[in-house]
Amino acid sequence: MNIVFILDPLDSLNGDKDSSLAIMREAASRGHTLYVSMQHDLFLRGAVARINVNKFTFFEQNFLTEEAIEYSPADFDAVIMRKDPPFDNEYLYSTYLLDIAANQGAKVYNNPSAVRDWNEKLSVSRFPQFAPEFLVTANNDLIREFLNEQQDIVVKPLDGMGGSSIFRLTLHDPNLSVILETVTNFGHRTIMVQRYLPAILQGDKRIIVIDGEPLPYALARIPKAGETRGNLAAGGTGLAQLLSARDVDIAKTVGKALKQAGLFLVGLDVIGDYLTEINVTSPTGMVEIAKQTSCKPAQVFMDALERH
Repeated sequence: MNIVFILDPLDSLNGDKDSSLAIMREAASRGHTLYVSMQHDLFLRGAVARINVNKFTFFEQNFLTEEAIEYSPADFDAVIMRKDPPFDNEYLYSTYLLDIAANQGAKVYNNPSAVRDWNEKLSVSRFPQFAPEFLVTANNDLIREFLNEQQDIVVKPLDGMGGSSIFRLTLHDPNLSVILETVTNFGHRTIMVQRYLPAILQGDKRIIVIDGEPLPYALARIPKAGETRGNLAAGGTGLAQLLSARDVDIAKTVGKALKQAGLFLVGLDVIGDYLTEINVTSPTGMVEIAKQTSCKPAQVFMDALERH
């Protein structure tokens, strides 16, 4: 197959941990031809979707890229969107362009319309039976009411990643007012507010779902001392562990809806028994699971992609 990956700048990727590179290495080992593009390499000529791509080859522990050539996205067997958030206007525009490309015959993973529709924080509202108590608002008074009810909460933006701008708040936090003013931009930015889950101390579990089916292992991201965020980008430690019965129930139920929506690779975040996020843009954790268990997520991904 000829596969193009839309990525963040290559020099920003961690070769030892990056899930995109792990998938690409697996694809290369199977004889597939790889190409890479950046977000703004996708464009329209009139009504026709086009993309500039660089042929990509692994070379020992490094890689080589050739000069960019313009193609139609439909020329490839798969176009895999792996650009990291924030999900800003530029990301939104990319999903529109990928929609046009898909309508012109391109096979895009994940489905760009679904990426747009399944906000990574808001999508837990589709599965209230699994979600902790939560509130979505820009209204600071409503957030304070929720805090009075729950006593201990977490606030986070709707478009971030890696634990950025996430705060834990209690009733007597001396910085309560300024934090709420900051995260809501004085009541002009809608945020997610969730009940704080003490089980975060045992890890924020990343469950990887591929073509509707969860891997048997989750990556529990355990916060470092004094921290309430388990994200690896925030200093958390990743520990692979078998899915619990509750994890399986969540992942199987959500996985059916994901597959129906065309969301091929997704990372579910579960704290204790609760689903807290549904990551549809560029979920990670594959490398850590592969290193610690007999499960090889990149192989599972490529098996599923080849079936498609």
